[in-house]
Amino acid sequence: MSKYLIVLFKNKVRKKIIKKYQTGKPAMNFFNNLISENEKVVFPREVENTVDSNYEVAVLEKNSQRLLPTYMTDEFGRNIKVKLENPDYNIIKISPYRYPETIFDIERNKKITVDFFLNRYLPKVGVKVMSVLNNKVIIQNDDEVRLFSLKSENEAERFIAEISSLFYKNKRGDCLFVTDTSSPQRKYLFQFLESKGFDKKILYRKFTTHPRHLRPK
Repeated sequence: MSKYLIVLFKNKVRKKIIKKYQTGKPAMNFFNNLISENEKVVFPREVENTVDSNYEVAVLEKNSQRLLPTYMTDEFGRNIKVKLENPDYNIIKISPYRYPETIFDIERNKKITVDFFLNRYLPKVGVKVMSVLNNKVIIQNDDEVRLFSLKSENEAERFIAEISSLFYKNKRGDCLFVTDTSSPQRKYLFQFLESKGFDKKILYRKFTTHPRHLRPK
């Protein structure tokens, strides 16, 4: 049995073991590097199956001599005592974790990472327009039109806000972000996307469990 575990928690419940170690130094180095790299996640998951999701990563030590119980802080600032499934382990360090969210690429008919989205659809060439329609995100780059779906309207708005903040932080001015669309603008977007071959039924949906055959006709 490994003496040290790097564990991912979701809503205070163990989700999976990320890594196992026999000694503490490499375990702590891995943990610290993981948390440092995790700060770069642009769009963390906040909702899963319509339930708010909160993620944390911890280092667990086997047969620790610690006598005090371990606590986590919930979203209201309350201290919650941690009850581990295996009483042989104690938490020696814990940190919030930005679990990377994926989005659904309608043309590719599959989920993609945000890093792929940024590299493939938002290059530093040309001027793009990124807008929101229901739970969809639209990218217009010259004659190219790409459509992506998220879990809800709120998630689509959160996504475009995160991407806008990233562009501002990196001093990029090659994308126009449109979030507040008027009724005439929405009507235009519906008609425009239908003219590009996107299914009207897909466009009018506001929430998603991703349907099949989402590619443009």
